[in-house]
Amino acid sequence: MNSAHKKLVNFAIRYLILILIAFPGLILFYRIFAPLTIIPSYWIFSIFFETSMYSNIILLNQSLVVEIVPACVMGSAYYLLLILNLSMPNIKLKKRLIMILTSFAALLLVNILRIVILGSLYLLNSILSDPLHAFFWYFLSIAFVVGIWFAQVKIFKVKGIPFYSDLKFFFVHSAPLYKKKKVSKKKTTKKKVSKKKK
Repeated sequence: MNSAHKKLVNFAIRYLILILIAFPGLILFYRIFAPLTIIPSYWIFSIFFETSMYSNIILLNQSLVVEIVPACVMGSAYYLLLILNLSMPNIKLKKRLIMILTSFAALLLVNILRIVILGSLYLLNSILSDPLHAFFWYFLSIAFVVGIWFAQVKIFKVKGIPFYSDLKFFFVHSAPLYKKKKVSKKKTTKKKVSKKKK
C-alpha cells in the first residue's frame, strides 16, 4: 500500500467516524458529558451554598433551581472540536487521541465554570446575570471552541487547515489521473481519424 493509498484510507475512516457520530443526533456527546457536567457543577456549588441535586436539576439554598438541559452540556461544541480534529490529515493516531481528549477536557472545565459562575450570579440577584448568560450563549461558546482549537494547533505543532488540506490532497492526486484520461481519449480519436483516411 503506497502513501497516497494510506492517506485515502485514513481520510475515509476519519469522515466515516464523523458521519456515524452525527447520525443519531449527537446523543453520544450528551450521554457522556451530561453527568460529567452536572456532578462536578453540583460539587463546586456545594462548597459555597446549601445544595441539593435531583437528576439534571441543582437546587441552591432552597430557592434557585439550576436546570442543566442538553443545550447547557454543549454537545454540539464537542462535536465541532471533533470535526476540526478529524478534518485534519497527517496526525498520528496517538497524538490525535491526545488532542481529542485534552480539547474535550478543556471545554468541559470551561463549561462547568460557566455554569457555576452564572448560577452564583443568579442566586445573588446580580444585574449581570442575564447579559452574561446571553454573552456566554451567543459569543463565548464559539470563542471557547475556536480558542481551544488554536491552542492545540500551537501546542501540538499541527500543520494544515481543516478540510482544505484534505481537498488539496484530492486535487493534487486526481489531476494527473484526469490528464491521463484526456491523453488516452486524444489517442483513441486520432486512431479513429487515421482509420477513416485509409
